[in-house]
Amino acid sequence: MSAEPLEIHLEEQDLARGLREDVRVGLTAEPKWLPPKWFYDARGSELFEEITRLPEYYPTRAERVVLAARAPAIAELTAAKTLIELGSGSSEKTRLLLDALTDRGGLGTFVPLDVSASALRGSTARIASDYPGLRVRGIVGDFTRHLDRLPAGGRRLVLFLGGTIGNLLPAERAAFLAGMRAALESGDWLLIGTDLVKDPSIIVPAYDDAAGVTAEFNRNVLRVINRELGADFDPSAFTHVVRWDATHEWIEMRLRADRPMRVRIPDLDLEVAFAEGEELRTEVSAKFRREGLAAELSAAGFAGRTFWTDPDELFGVTLARAV
Repeated sequence: MSAEPLEIHLEEQDLARGLREDVRVGLTAEPKWLPPKWFYDARGSELFEEITRLPEYYPTRAERVVLAARAPAIAELTAAKTLIELGSGSSEKTRLLLDALTDRGGLGTFVPLDVSASALRGSTARIASDYPGLRVRGIVGDFTRHLDRLPAGGRRLVLFLGGTIGNLLPAERAAFLAGMRAALESGDWLLIGTDLVKDPSIIVPAYDDAAGVTAEFNRNVLRVINRELGADFDPSAFTHVVRWDATHEWIEMRLRADRPMRVRIPDLDLEVAFAEGEELRTEVSAKFRREGLAAELSAAGFAGRTFWTDPDELFGVTLARAV
């Protein structure tokens, strides 16, 4: 069975408008910031895939260990007929769950949602080819805006893997989880991957690898702004900075200006000044404790939580049910 035509809720002009707004707001704020979603053009996605293979970057490997061990149990507990993945990318880890659910029987539909139409076309075609009995229905959308577009009906299991929820600030997380619960029916399931609080000596190198791949990934956001908005950032004039914030229990990635500079962004009719040593925050990646995540899920209307972790207790996977 071939993949169905993509369902488009996010056009190129929507992405362009979102970038313009985020850049205008973030670079005129004090202190300056940008959201991490703009890392992921084609080059940024390649760099991130490279990051996931680095020896320092444990989250992808640890989550895969959990899913490989627990996929059959997840399939039995949920008996899902529709599998939905948010921010699906290549959907590679998802295959562990697709295998378990199709082996169990009953799974009829796979719905990956991602902002990238080109990435979705490739991944949905591959999934449809490898799982010929499965209906594959890709949705081009933003998981912070388009949860109400998820298909209704069937016994649904929604995946939000990779620790991506950690990129949302606490108020954003609460809004996301409330929106997720509103999009589901009682009895539907949510499977969520979270990086766990641990010794910063393990966490920090995952964002500051010896090969410098994450540094290039971080600077890539400046290249995106140069290309899309005509800006004249010199990415080489910014140093990659990683900090562990013990109060909030999150990692911050920043770019530090190595010299004073003025950056022109013609498409926004904007000029932005950087002082030497001034930092631009590009990502927050929160780490979680089991009880804290359980409280957030409960507040949003999820219960029946089952929590698994890898043998080294680096990464957690939580299965929760909408009540």
